[in-house]
Amino acid sequence: MDEYLVEKTKPFKENPLGNFVRHQITSEFEKLPFISEKYKVDGSVGTGKWAAVPWIAIMNTEITTSTQSGYYIVYLFSEDMRKVYLTFAQGVTKTSKVEMEKIKREIRSLLSPNTQFKYEPKIQLGKGNLAKKYEDSVAIYIEYDKNNIPSDEVLIQDLFQMVRLYEDFVKLKKGESQINKDNLENTNQADTNLNLTNNEVLEHIYKFIESKGLFYSYENIVNLYLSLRTKPFVIISGISGTGKTKIVQLFAEALGATESNGQFQLIPVRPDWSDSSELLGYEDIKGEFVKKPFLKMVEHAIEYPELPHFVLLDEMNLARVEYYFSDVLSVMESRKKDKDGNYTSSPLIQYKDENEAERTLIFPGNLYVIGTVNMDETTHTFSKKVLDRANTIEFNDVDLMNFGAFEKNDHPLDPIWVSNKVLEAKYIFLKDVFAEHEPLIRKVSEIISRINDCLKPIYAQVGYRVRDEICFYMVHNAEAGMLLPENEAMDFCIMQKILPRISGTEHIVRHVLENLKDELSQYPRCIAKLEEMKKRLDENGFTSFWLT
Repeated sequence: MDEYLVEKTKPFKENPLGNFVRHQITSEFEKLPFISEKYKVDGSVGTGKWAAVPWIAIMNTEITTSTQSGYYIVYLFSEDMRKVYLTFAQGVTKTSKVEMEKIKREIRSLLSPNTQFKYEPKIQLGKGNLAKKYEDSVAIYIEYDKNNIPSDEVLIQDLFQMVRLYEDFVKLKKGESQINKDNLENTNQADTNLNLTNNEVLEHIYKFIESKGLFYSYENIVNLYLSLRTKPFVIISGISGTGKTKIVQLFAEALGATESNGQFQLIPVRPDWSDSSELLGYEDIKGEFVKKPFLKMVEHAIEYPELPHFVLLDEMNLARVEYYFSDVLSVMESRKKDKDGNYTSSPLIQYKDENEAERTLIFPGNLYVIGTVNMDETTHTFSKKVLDRANTIEFNDVDLMNFGAFEKNDHPLDPIWVSNKVLEAKYIFLKDVFAEHEPLIRKVSEIISRINDCLKPIYAQVGYRVRDEICFYMVHNAEAGMLLPENEAMDFCIMQKILPRISGTEHIVRHVLENLKDELSQYPRCIAKLEEMKKRLDENGFTSFWLT
C-alpha cells in the first residue's frame, strides 16, 4: 500500500504497478476455487491518471460487467492508503440514490446476528468527491488496517463469506431461493485453509471426531476418505450401535458440511420405497412437481460447486436398493468431464419447476452418497450390481474401554472449510492415469486376476469396473504421499470391493474360502474376514460377508 503512494509521484503511463493491479492481482483472484468462470475480476489504479481510490472488483457477469452499474464485491483503498475495505457495493454512475439505499437495506437484511460484516459507522475513504460517492455505495464491509493485515487464510475466508452472501442475494433478487442465514453463520465460524495437504485434512477430521468424544482409528478415517475420492458412493455396514451414522455426520461436519448450511442431509430410508420418486420427487395430482430431499441436495450442490455435499441414506437396505436407487446409480456411472474439466453426467431428472420452466439436473461432481446398513430379518441383501458400484466399509470393531477422547479434556475443534477439490475424484477412465502409474496398475491388476481365478467356481469374478476403481483408490493413495502403506491399502480394497460378493452353502463356497486364504495370506483384514466367514459356514452350513 505504501508502494502506491510512491508510484503516484511518478508518471502514470506504462507504470508497472498498473499492469500488476490490472492483470497479476486479478489473475490470482481468478485462481481461487470459489471464483468460478461466471465472475469477472477487474482492477484499477486510474484511467489516464492515478486514481485517488484504487479498487479491485469481483462481479457476477449475470448482474454486471462494469463497476458503473449493478452490485458487486470490491476492495476499496483509502486515499491515504492506511485502510482497505472488502465491500459489497454498487455502481455509483448509473444507480440512483433511491435505488442504492433500497439495495443496501435488502443486503443488510440478510446478515446473521453474529456476522463480522459491518455497515456502521460508514467507511472512510477520504475527502475527495469520488471517495464520498464510493462510501455511499457500500452496503456492508470488513475493514483492514495496513499495519495489521491478517493472514492470507483469513483474507480468503472473508472473501469466501462475502461471495456466499453475494450469491445468496443474487438468487434472492431472481426469486430463485430463500436465504438460509444459518448457512452464513456457519461459514463465519469455519476456519479457511485452501492449501491444506491431504494429511493435514485427514489429521483434522480425525482430531475433530475425537474431540466430540468418539473414537475411530486413523486408518478407518483415511479409508473412508480414499473410498469417497475413488467413487462418490460408499456403503457402511456393521453391527447396530457402532456409530455408522455418526462417523458420516462428523466426517462431513469436520469439513464444514452441516444440515443448517445445506451441505449435509440425512435421509431415513423407509421399507415401502419401491422407486426413485421418494428420493427425487414426483408430480402430484394437481400436476405440480414435489421435490424430495435428495433432489434438493442435488440442486444445492449445483448452486455451490466449490463445496462438498453429503447425503446419508440411513438404513438404506430397509427397502430394496435396486428399486429406489438404480436411477441414481446408473447416472453416477455416466459421469465424465467436459472440456473445462468440470464433472457432468447423463440427466438425473427432468421436471417443470414452479414457474413451469423445464429443468434438467445432472449428478454433480461435489455430491457424495453414503449409505448405512444393518443385516437382519427386516432388511434386504445387495445385488452384485450395487456392490460393484460401492466401497463397502465394515465397522464392527468396538472397544468399550477406550476413554482416551474423554480423558484429554480438549475443547471441541471447529470445522474447517475446504474446497471440493480435496475430495473430488481426479480420474474417470483408467487410461487417464495408466501412463503415469503403469507399474502400480499392472501390479494391482495381476493381484485381482489371481483372485478372479479363485472366484470362478462360484461365478463371483469381478470385471473392469471393480478393477478400475481399485486402481483409482491405489493411485489416489500413492499421489497423496502413501496415506496408507501399499499393502494395507490393497487389503482395504479387496475387503471392500471383492469379498462382499461371496455367499453360499457348504458345497459351494468352502473350497473358494480356502483358496482365497492361501492367495490373500499377506492381507490381515481379509484373512480375519475369511476366517469369520468360514466359522459361520461350519456352524450354519451357509455363509456370507454380512454379519446378521
